[in-house]
Formats: sequence, C-alpha cells, structure tokens
Amino acid sequence: MFFRFVVFLSWQLAGGLVGWWKAGPWGAAVGAAAAAWIWFVWDMVRGGRVLRWLRHGDLAQAPRLYGLWGEASDRVRRLLRQMQGQVQESEQRLQEVLSALQASPNGVILLNAEGCIEWCNQIAAAHFGIDAERDLLQSIGNLVRHPDFSAYYAGRDFASAVVIAGRQSTPSRPVRLSVQLHPYGQGRSLLLSRDVTTLEQADAMRRDFVANVSHEIRTPLTVLSGFVETLQTLALPSEEQQRYLALMAQQAARMQSVVSGLLALSRLEGSPLPGLAEWTPVAQLLRACEDEARALSALVAPEPRRVHALEFPPPQVLQSLGEIAGVPAELQSALSNLVGNAVRYTPTPGTIRVSWTRAPDGGAVFSVADTGPGIDPVHIPRLTERFYRVDRSRSRETGGTGLGLAIVKHVLQRHGASLQIDSVPGKGATFSVHFPANRLRVPQLPGVVSAAAA
Repeated sequence: MFFRFVVFLSWQLAGGLVGWWKAGPWGAAVGAAAAAWIWFVWDMVRGGRVLRWLRHGDLAQAPRLYGLWGEASDRVRRLLRQMQGQVQESEQRLQEVLSALQASPNGVILLNAEGCIEWCNQIAAAHFGIDAERDLLQSIGNLVRHPDFSAYYAGRDFASAVVIAGRQSTPSRPVRLSVQLHPYGQGRSLLLSRDVTTLEQADAMRRDFVANVSHEIRTPLTVLSGFVETLQTLALPSEEQQRYLALMAQQAARMQSVVSGLLALSRLEGSPLPGLAEWTPVAQLLRACEDEARALSALVAPEPRRVHALEFPPPQVLQSLGEIAGVPAELQSALSNLVGNAVRYTPTPGTIRVSWTRAPDGGAVFSVADTGPGIDPVHIPRLTERFYRVDRSRSRETGGTGLGLAIVKHVLQRHGASLQIDSVPGKGATFSVHFPANRLRVPQLPGVVSAAAA
C-alpha cells in the first residue's frame, strides 16, 4: 500500500515538474492534476481487467499485472487453483465411492427427499428392471409396484426389510429380493436390495430335511414300539413272535439305512476333494455294477425266469475303456446306485442298458437307460434332493431311503462330473453321467462303446 502511495506521488511530482518547465507555477498545478487523473484512469483500467477476469473465472486468462492489482490477481489465482484441486479431489473420491457401490453384490439406489432416483448401480437396475439413464429422477414408488413394497414404502417404517418377488421371477424359477430403506441426510434415503432366493431355498430345504428325517425315523420307531408293547403284554405263539421279530428287524434295518445314508452324505461333504493320484480301471467298476445288478434283479423278480434283461459292454470291450481317477469306493457307490435304481423301478422282464461312451470333449459318458414307467418332468429338477420321492409308497416297497440320488450327486460333484436325467412318462428314463477328460486315461480307440454294440 505504501508503494502504491509512493507511485501516486511520483506521478504527481513528475506531472508538476513538466508543468513548471512548460508554464511556471500554474503549469505545475495543472501538470500535477493531470498526472493524478491519468494515474487514476490507468489504475481503473487495471482494476477493470482484474474484475473482468474474476467474472469469467478462467485461470488461463488471468491478467499479468504488477503492484496492488497484480498481487490481488495472483492471490485469487492461487485460491482458485486450490479450490479446483479440492473439487477434483472430491469428484475423484465421489467416483471411487460410486465405483465401490457399483461393485457391490447388492443393489444400491440413492433417493432424494421426494423419493426420486438420483443414482443406482447395475445390480439394482437388474433387480427392479430400471434404466439408470431413462429413469433418473423418477419416483421409486412408480417404478416398483409390488404391493408389499408399496405398503412398506407408504408405511414409512423402515426398521426391517421387506421380501418381494424380483422382476425376473417366474413360477419355475422364482427370484426373491430383500429390500430395505435407510434414511439419511436431509430426507434422503438409501435403498438396498439383496437376492435371497438361495437363502430361502436353503431354509426350505432345511425345514424339509428335518421334517423328512423325523418322518423317516418316526414311522419305523412307531412300528417297533407297537411290536415291543405287543410282545410285552400278550402271550403270543412262537410263530407269531417270530413274525413280529422279523418285522421289527426289518424296521430297524430301515432306520439303519437312513442313518447310514446321512452319515455317508456327511462324510462326503466334509472330505477333501479326490485327487488324480489313484486310478481305477473302468472295466472293474462296470463288472461290479453288473454283478450287483444281476443279484438285485434275481432278488426282486417274482419268478426266476422273469428277471431283467441287463445289457452291459462285453468283456472284450471292457478292456479298452481305460481308467478313471478318483476314490474307487465313491465311484462304485454312485454308478451302482444308478444301475440299482433302474433295476428296482423297472418292472420285470424290462430291459436295462448300461453304456460307456467317449465324449467329443475328451471325457466319457456313463449312462443307464431303462424301460420302466418313466418320470414326470416336473419331478426331475428335485430328484437329487434328500428324501425327495416321486412315489413314496413305491419307494418304500423297493427299499429306498430317498438318499441314493443325493449321495450320487455329491460323489459326482466331488469328481467334477455332472448328472443329466432324461425321461418320458411311460417310456423309461436315462441317467447319464459326464466325466471330465482330466480324470480319464482312455486308449485311442474309435467312437462309441456301448451295450447296444454288443
């Protein structure tokens, strides 16, 4: 400020000296006044340049001045640069937060005080069928019209979540969403959605499992209790006692089968995955399946001459099937179970064909085809659930526990294999197991090897 005052006085002194030199004392006064006005106008021009720059705020057009106005413009320029840096940093942090919300496995929607969408991630867009650009600033109540959500949103009680059907939900493939609003800020809300379909299905399976286990054990226990009470209270003939004891042993064996199946499932779920160190000849597994199938067929056949027609690969073909890596006992259990089911559920003298074919991807397909009553397609997706039965009375007649296919599924999953079930009611069923190529050591022999080729 002192420098500015000195410059002003210097201008007046210079104007006064020029005026004195030209016109004496009066000229000095006029020169000093003219110099003061010229300095004032020049200073106003400089101030105007700074003011115009401040109105536009473009750092690239900042005036290069000296003196007071130059220092003021420099300080303002530094402040603007700091503010721009802070704005850029805030925007970067905002983008990082939005990117994190975008990567969230749950749906996230930001609502303003009026309940309109300000932002949503892709998961929420998929959950509710929202277009992030088209539906911006649209009311969430107009976009999500499920009655339960409408009542939840209107009630303004957001302490707990509401479960609704997802936009892509169908009767065959239901989708369930847990939706909850979290108020924050000045009337704003954060809407979170989570796909709970798997959780609800798991909870339903748990309830069914407990109910089925209780039923499977309670029924034979009731029979056993009734027979024990009868034997304790009545003096029965020896033949009658033996018959009751035989029935009691049958029910005890049934309970033991259920418990053994549950223990087998528990062991499979808790055991480490099988490696590729132990190799078993495929021929050995198929021969064991054939032996068990023929023994079972003879057991369930009403007459010795009315056994099943069992078709397996012939001995000369079995030797060319190579080896498979895995736990032999588990593989044998899974394959024998599929063949045994075909025997149990195919009326005699039906036909059962067992084949082992090469797959185009280098793997192999083990299939069991029967001429039994077949399976309604509505039951096929649930056949591998524990205790699930298409016909409960028929399953108990054949001695089934409802755990066989569940054990098969776990064994195959542990060995990287998959199970496919094809059936037409009245025309039989085909159970096919696809084993991956990395678990097979198969000789380079042509195409298809099957029982039908025999």
